[in-house]
Amino acid sequence: MRKGVARVMKVAAGIRLVCFDIDGTLTDGQIGKGVLTDGLVTFFSRDCHGFQLLREGGIPVAWISGNNWDLVHDRAKSLKIPHLFLGTKDKAHSVRYQAEALRISLAEVAFVGDDVNDLPAMELVGLPIAVADADWEVRARAAYVTVAKGGHGAAREVADLILAARGRTT
Repeated sequence: MRKGVARVMKVAAGIRLVCFDIDGTLTDGQIGKGVLTDGLVTFFSRDCHGFQLLREGGIPVAWISGNNWDLVHDRAKSLKIPHLFLGTKDKAHSVRYQAEALRISLAEVAFVGDDVNDLPAMELVGLPIAVADADWEVRARAAYVTVAKGGHGAAREVADLILAARGRTT
C-alpha cells in the first residue's frame, strides 16, 4: 500500500463532487495544429468510462479549464458532463461556485490537476489530486498522486479510487 493511502481512502469516501482540470489532466497536454484542423485534443476512453461510473455512483463531475474550445464543449456534452467551466481564469472560483450550487462543502470536493495554475483550486478542497506527470510542485502539494499520467487513465484511476473508498467496485 502506498504511503498515506489509508488516509486518502477515508477522505475519498466522503467526496461528493470531483472537479477536473482538462489540459494535461484529462488530456496528455499536447495540442496539435495543422492545415486541415484548428486543434486536436484526445480523450482516453477508459477515463471517459470513469465519468460514467462516477455519475452512476451519484457523484457529479465538473470540468474546469482556462481554454474555451468548442471541441471540449462537444466532448463534455457527449459524455453528459453537467458542470463545465471553460475560459475561466480563476479555477478556485469555479470550484467554489459549483460546490455552493450543489450545496456541497469544499471538504467534500476533489480537484484533479497538473500545473501550478491548478494550485489555488487544489488548496481549497478536501482531496487535492495530481496526475503522475504533473509539475513537481503540484505533486508535492497533492494528497494523492495518480500512477497514471494525464490523458492516459488518471481520471479513471481517480474514479476507481473514490468509488472503491465508498465500497463500490467498477
